[in-house]
Amino acid sequence: MRNILITGGAGFIGSHAVAHFLTHYSDYTIINLDKLSYAASIENMATFASHPRYIFVKGDISDSALIDKLFVDYDISGVIHFAAESHVDNSIHQPDIFVKTNIVGTFTLLEAARKYWKNNTTNRFHHISTDEVYGSLGMDGFFSEDSPYAPNSPYSASKASADHLVRSYFKTYGLNVVITNCSNNYGPHQHKEKLIPTIIRNALNNLPIPIYGNGKNVRDWLFVKDHCLAIDKVFHHAKTGEQFNIGGNQELSNIELATLICKLLNEFRPLAKGKDYCSLLQFVSDRPGHDFRYAINSQKIQQQLGWHALTDFISGLNQTLNFYCALT
Repeated sequence: MRNILITGGAGFIGSHAVAHFLTHYSDYTIINLDKLSYAASIENMATFASHPRYIFVKGDISDSALIDKLFVDYDISGVIHFAAESHVDNSIHQPDIFVKTNIVGTFTLLEAARKYWKNNTTNRFHHISTDEVYGSLGMDGFFSEDSPYAPNSPYSASKASADHLVRSYFKTYGLNVVITNCSNNYGPHQHKEKLIPTIIRNALNNLPIPIYGNGKNVRDWLFVKDHCLAIDKVFHHAKTGEQFNIGGNQELSNIELATLICKLLNEFRPLAKGKDYCSLLQFVSDRPGHDFRYAINSQKIQQQLGWHALTDFISGLNQTLNFYCALT
């Protein structure tokens, strides 16, 4: 049996990952550490809360005494580190929280792993990061693992700092680490303030759907379950010290995405008198430091580990819409 510490397992991506590893690895016990901040949800854990190989611990990743105790009490042999403050708008207004959680919290976990694992090179620390650390692209090109870091928000800067810390623990101490940088995730259980849930929620409540600036900012969308499959591949098969970009190869501008969701909702849940959900779209002032375009080159993980995004974008959106429509 292996005891795997997953941080942030009550969040969107983390809860999907907990479910994935419990389902696919009968010799794993998952210890989920989450402080249940605004981005987490008890409901996200409902499907596995009573699983016999699942343990939930409420706590903060920057609490060094707690982290040390978890490593000792559960003999942790692997870490998959999701826990992070991740809302860009919030980072603009309260950057100090992002520094504490994303930088200090990552450091605290790395230190515990270094001290407890000592010279063990089998136990692995997998750090989950974002494509936002690379900054912004123009109309052309893609982020690769060799792209220079150029973060433009306190959120992305804090994640870039965490990436560098993780890499330094490999280079300096020989810690068995891997890093993955993903594009924008979507799917069931995403926090309501994120773009796709906001579009759906406002539409279903007949409220204006806010679109920043001119709506032409572009994102690459990755279905959350495809992301979990990629994490599985990297955690188990990547070479120590490697870094992989994970993208869905599905680029859309924000206005294209919102329009597509509105058209699907016209079929899912038609409005009275033939009203079009697109009439709710409303352009609002752009946010500071709004990166124009993110796009991921995933060739490295495809070629080295055989991972490919499996979920067609419309299929993924339909699953997402079904989830949110059932809540409203």
